[in-house]
Order: sequence, then C-alpha cells, then structure tokens
Amino acid sequence: MKKYDVYGIGAALVDTEIEVEDEFLQSSGIGKGLMTLVDEPRQHELMDILRGHLIASKKASGGSAANSIIATSYFGGNAFYSCKVANDDNGHFYLDDLRNAGVDSNFHSEKEEGITGKCLVMITPDAERTMNTFLGISETLCPKELNLDALKQSKYLYFEGYLVTSPTGRQAAIKATEYAKQHGVKTAISLSDPGMVEFFRDGLAEMIGEGVDLLFCNEDEALGWAQTNDLDTAVEKIKSIANTFAITLGARGAIVWDGSQLTNIDPCKVKAIDTNGAGDMFAGAFLYAISQGHDFPTAGKLASLAAATVVSSFGPRLAADKHKEILETVLS
Repeated sequence: MKKYDVYGIGAALVDTEIEVEDEFLQSSGIGKGLMTLVDEPRQHELMDILRGHLIASKKASGGSAANSIIATSYFGGNAFYSCKVANDDNGHFYLDDLRNAGVDSNFHSEKEEGITGKCLVMITPDAERTMNTFLGISETLCPKELNLDALKQSKYLYFEGYLVTSPTGRQAAIKATEYAKQHGVKTAISLSDPGMVEFFRDGLAEMIGEGVDLLFCNEDEALGWAQTNDLDTAVEKIKSIANTFAITLGARGAIVWDGSQLTNIDPCKVKAIDTNGAGDMFAGAFLYAISQGHDFPTAGKLASLAAATVVSSFGPRLAADKHKEILETVLS
C-alpha cells in the first residue's frame, strides 16, 4: 500500500487575477495565452497600471502543479507537494494553504530569505488567460527540495513542464523521475504551455528522458511538440515518449490513450469565463481517478467535467465541496 496517490513537484506562486482588454496586452507587448517570465520590477509596473482592475477573489496558493495536486486532494486523494517558498509572508501563507487543502509538504524545513514567487494572471473577455510570472525563490528549486521517502511511497510522480525554465528545477525533475522509476512509481508530466514547447523543447526532452508513463498537454502543445499542424500526426509522435496520455481540445473535449485504445472524451458545455487552471484541473482530476483504479474513459469524463466547471467561474481552483458534487455526477 502506498501512502500517497500523487507526489507533485512545481513552482510555488501566489496568484493575482486581473480582467483586461486585448488592447492592453497588445500595447504592453504581452503574448496572449502564454506564460511569460518577468522580473519583479516589470510585474510591479503592470500591477500599478492595472491597480483599479483587481478582481475580488480569494487569495490562494498557485502554480500549475500545485493546482493539480490540490484538486487531487480535494477529490479525496492523498497528495504530497515539493516546492520552494521564501521566509516571507507569502511563503508562510502558501504552506498554510497547502496544509488546509490536505496536501503534505516539507512544512518544517528551514526557509531561506528571499521572495516567494508571484503570478499575474490577466483574463481577456474571451476567457483566455495570459500569465506574467516572477518566479522569485522558486527559480532555485533544486533536488534538495525533494522528499525521496514520500516519493517512494507514492503511486504517481507528477511534475510541471514549467520547471524546464530553471536549470536546478530541471535537475530536480530528472532526479525525481530516475528515483521514481527505480522504486516502481509511475511518472507523469504536463507540457504546461505552448511557449515551453516552442522555446524549451530540448530541456523538456531531457526531463522526459526515455519516456514517461503519462503525459498531459493541450492541442497547441501537442502540435508544437510534433512540429506539425495535424493532430493525428501529433498523437502518433507523443506515443513515442509516453506510455499513456491525455490531450485536451478546449471546447471539443479531449482524447485519451491508455496504451492500447484511443478514446474521445465529450466536452461539457459551459459558458467560459476564465480558462485559467483548466488544464491543471483536468490533470488533477484525471490523476485522482486513475490512482483510484478507474479506467481512462472514466478518468477523462471526470476530468472534462471538472475542467468545464473551473472555467465557468473566476480562479484556477474550485471550493472543496464542489469536487464532491462532480464526483457524484460522474461516478454515481
């Protein structure tokens, strides 16, 4: 028996969401729909310009893998998250938020001085999310942040592709993957963002190594990885690096490959307000389902409904009780 269903690794970011017009992104030279790394002065500059547009939303711990791991926990799974926060107010808040979500972490390790990472999430009227991220101390996440005992006691290792932007973060992912394979822990990765695939493809390939057990990506990331405009070609290409995978297709649903069968997952029709966190929620719900023994079509159905629910309101996460409603809808 494993203690944890999923062990996650990723950045620790405190998010701020702001509604903007497309014109603002264009005039500010911000690539729409992408995650862009910025320094702290640039983030402050944007925050000052947009000060009057802040959405009244609850402050919460963020980061792609963290959102997925918290979703897994809220669905009822046992989860552990390795990250790096500074000895500042945001760092203490972040760890408290993980604890309150039922996620274990290195709560008692000594915190370094510095600045905990922050992410500015800009939402346009078409519900698309665009992120400017100041990694702060997360940029120095390294193998020493790993808890190998917790990893060995997990069913799945899950890490975000965003780690590829940090040389030490990339090494943490590689070490964790090697250790997981040595101890019978299945490996999973999210490609995270089209920009990661376009600009850091070699680094992602290094993290993937000889292949992972499960890969998550959206259609743009799949096409970018395969360097094609044809989804069928991309599917075949991804089979060469992942034993199984899930490709989200936005309003068209998703496709999942369980190693022998490709299944189309129907979309759940909703009015999209904020697509921030859709892929994270899909991965978190999917990981929960397969770690509990459900098949890929069932996991895809749960993940599709969960992702549709999260895009129908602001913020990358759902209230804890909402997860129970989704579970009852799909599994009852």
